[in-house]
Amino acid sequence: MLRLTIFLLLVFCTSCSISREEKKEWDVDSMLIRVAALTIDSAYIDEYINILEEEAAASVAVEPGVVCIYPMFEKENPNQIKLLEIYLNQEAYEAHLKTPHFLKYKNSTLHMVESLELIDMEAIDKRSMQKIFRKL
Repeated sequence: MLRLTIFLLLVFCTSCSISREEKKEWDVDSMLIRVAALTIDSAYIDEYINILEEEAAASVAVEPGVVCIYPMFEKENPNQIKLLEIYLNQEAYEAHLKTPHFLKYKNSTLHMVESLELIDMEAIDKRSMQKIFRKL
């Protein structure tokens, strides 16, 4: 459990950040916001988290169109993973799917994933979006 807590802290610090230059380019109306809900085979949870941590950090670090990839797990069911994903636009999302780090993640975890649901979301208060990331 300590390992999962450390993982979340590391990902939080790196996965939801954006540079000052990129903040100017935000068009909140064109952002793609999604929640990915996954069930991971319990036998692979530690391995899956290691791979996910690497992928999330790389995505935010090297992809200007990735605003946030924030993985979480349910406290009572650690094999229930949720990811908050925010991309500047649809094109940024499509580019993300073609990156070497995403393809490595996808191909190396496919056998670990029992279910995956992608839920497209819409921000209720779009004006607060940039304020959230400034607080970090």
